[in-house]
Amino acid sequence: MAELGHPHRLQIFQLLIRVGDAGLAVGEIQQQLGIPKSTLAHHLAQLLAAGLMTQERQGRVQRCRIDAGRARALVAFFVTDCCEGLPGVEGLFHK
Repeated sequence: MAELGHPHRLQIFQLLIRVGDAGLAVGEIQQQLGIPKSTLAHHLAQLLAAGLMTQERQGRVQRCRIDAGRARALVAFFVTDCCEGLPGVEGLFHK
């Protein structure tokens, strides 16, 4: 949770969720968010260490993807453990 508390890491996480399974190359993330490369590398390392994303080398490119299982578990935690009993939340993920 602490890893997503930083605005840049949250932006990276949101961006990777939006692009889905295809993921993005590190350079594409840097270009879209305008984060300096050294800063981006630090934030990506934090997300990797937390298990929220994966990286795969494809030739000279590092492709980043959200770990879908971990992302679902995080959302489920928020919905069931943190938001239980709030109006409108009950059926949000049980359709």
